[in-house]
Amino acid sequence: MRRTFPPRRLRAFFSAPRFFRLAALALTALLPGAGLAAESAPAVSPRATVTLVADADAVAPGGSVRLGLRQRLTPHWHTYWKNPGDAGEPSEIRLALPEGASAGGIAWPGPERIVSGPAVSFGYRDEIVLPVTVRVPDTARPGGRFAVSAEARWLVCAEECIPEEGRFGLDLPVAAAPRPAGGDVAAAFAAADARMPQPLPWRAELRAGDGGLALALAGAGLSAESVRSADFFPDSWGVLDYAAPPRAAASAGRLSLALSRGPAYAPGQAVSGLLVLTDGGGGVRWFSVAPLTAVPGAPPPPLWRAVLFALLGGLILNLMPCVFPVLAMKAAAVARLSGGELREVRLSAAFYTLGILSAFAALAGVLLALRAGGAAVGWGFQFQSPPFIAAMAWLMLAVGLNLSGVFEVRMPGFAGTAAGGGHAGSFFTGLLAVVVATPCTAPFMGVALGAALALPPLACLAVFLALGLGLAAPYAALALLPALSRRLPRPGPWMLRLREALAFPMYASAAWLVWVLARQTGGEGLPFGLAGALLVALAAWLLGLAQRSGGSRRAALAATLALAAALALLPRVDAGAPQGAAAAAESEPFSAARLADLRARDAPVFVNMTADWCLSCLVNERVALSTGAVRAAFKTGGIVYLKGDWTRRDPAITAFLRGFGRDGVPFYAFYPPGGDPRVLPPLLTETAMLDALAGAPGSPN
Repeated sequence: MRRTFPPRRLRAFFSAPRFFRLAALALTALLPGAGLAAESAPAVSPRATVTLVADADAVAPGGSVRLGLRQRLTPHWHTYWKNPGDAGEPSEIRLALPEGASAGGIAWPGPERIVSGPAVSFGYRDEIVLPVTVRVPDTARPGGRFAVSAEARWLVCAEECIPEEGRFGLDLPVAAAPRPAGGDVAAAFAAADARMPQPLPWRAELRAGDGGLALALAGAGLSAESVRSADFFPDSWGVLDYAAPPRAAASAGRLSLALSRGPAYAPGQAVSGLLVLTDGGGGVRWFSVAPLTAVPGAPPPPLWRAVLFALLGGLILNLMPCVFPVLAMKAAAVARLSGGELREVRLSAAFYTLGILSAFAALAGVLLALRAGGAAVGWGFQFQSPPFIAAMAWLMLAVGLNLSGVFEVRMPGFAGTAAGGGHAGSFFTGLLAVVVATPCTAPFMGVALGAALALPPLACLAVFLALGLGLAAPYAALALLPALSRRLPRPGPWMLRLREALAFPMYASAAWLVWVLARQTGGEGLPFGLAGALLVALAAWLLGLAQRSGGSRRAALAATLALAAALALLPRVDAGAPQGAAAAAESEPFSAARLADLRARDAPVFVNMTADWCLSCLVNERVALSTGAVRAAFKTGGIVYLKGDWTRRDPAITAFLRGFGRDGVPFYAFYPPGGDPRVLPPLLTETAMLDALAGAPGSPN
């Protein structure tokens, strides 16, 4: 009997899915550029098929190629992200590369939340590629081979978890130009790239309260319509309670996520991770959130309260030690106005106020611009620059020499015209007042400035201008209240004596700034600072000589050359290493890691953020922090004293201050055992310190 062809078993084989898979494999082997060279032999289990893939079929010398662990998972099984959540382990890849090649770490695509009963994990279902960028050495030659081997481990879980591993190899040709991979390998990389986190385009703040944490975002593009749901995946284990999903609230320009603290979270700890947003169309995007330190307490105050606090803070700023040099110039200006016409008094006060407001507006603009560029700066940031410190010391010296009569300022726009120069002098005196005042913060200023830099630009500018009005208020009162100007003393010889006497606060300010310069640069910048001061003094003497001799051009030219030589020294001032503020015997240098470790052990901690250019800080050290009673309270209470030196810019201290919504020093916080930090006022007394420390174990009540 004649048999039919093909037989039943053969027909079943050709119709089976296995046949089509084998046929596809044979076809890709025959077709050039089909992506076979870019994928290794698989490690296969009933749960996953894993290969090593490359995003190029050929590599080029000196270029780069992305290798990736490609995981194709059986339904209901999953693997894990770098922070696996409540349980699990992240995948690991160890590459063996040709000589001269180098590799980075895994670029983790955005994961998804995977709930298994009470446990919550962060990981991947279906298919994912975990890419690693590899640099091809320059010594690779076209026509050669770029052979890579890898060992990998991964954990696959469903109702049970099974660890798996595999060994893989790729042998890629070296060509003059790279050749991208095609086919499903390229599609797999594209799918992983679509999940790669993007930089966060909005302002972010982490707030702490009794009920947990809140991630607050502000900026264009946020609304209830554009954000259908939101999630947050922390980079570190245990900082959040994963079983409590974030509660999102979106409005025009704002988004808030309520987060629950985890067992490993410590107050003051920085939190980073991924923000996941799903839009109205179901599209998902992942955003990287840089480390944020939680701001204790409620959200920033409303604008009207921030403006009021700024006005009060600016008024009190007139009493801060940093403003004393400017008070000398203002006193000389008032003396010059005595006996003058009411109109001149008012104009002088108005120009002084305008100078202050202009300086505060410019300062707000600089801070906002730096923030927009990603820089972390705060109040008084310019005093963290040694060249700026040196230039200010020379300016104070020049003003003092002017007040002593060494030379006269006849240029109407010069800032040192405290005793002359008309309304332009009043304007530039106001500018200088703001520059010199910024090392200090007064009561109410910290809250106002912290709120200002979290507000939209126009609201921030309003707070800074209110601060300027407060600083200018005493002098501006002369323009608004004619009765005050009539009480000014009449002109007389006392005016010249007052002017000469007021030169000495300027010399004292210059000496203090030189001391700050020595602290900032470890003494190595001091010779250049002193040499510059000598050249400035020489220029002032030569200018006075030219003025007394009827305008000698030679003396004026020599003065100009001396001043130019001083300015040429400014870049050399920054050559030294920072020496830092001398820590008290019982203090330790501040670090976020040390604070987190102490908080994890429930140790009481006192944090002092200070700087050598902050006179208020130095006064507090003497009158409140170094007394015998306070030292005894630290000892008996077992309080660890951490001191942060912000004399030169320190990103860790800036981040810590920003976590409390502050942008300047002095700043003091006491962490009682097991409790939230207590922020102390910027002006300390011994009594206030003892009251704040009274809750520590062993402290007297």
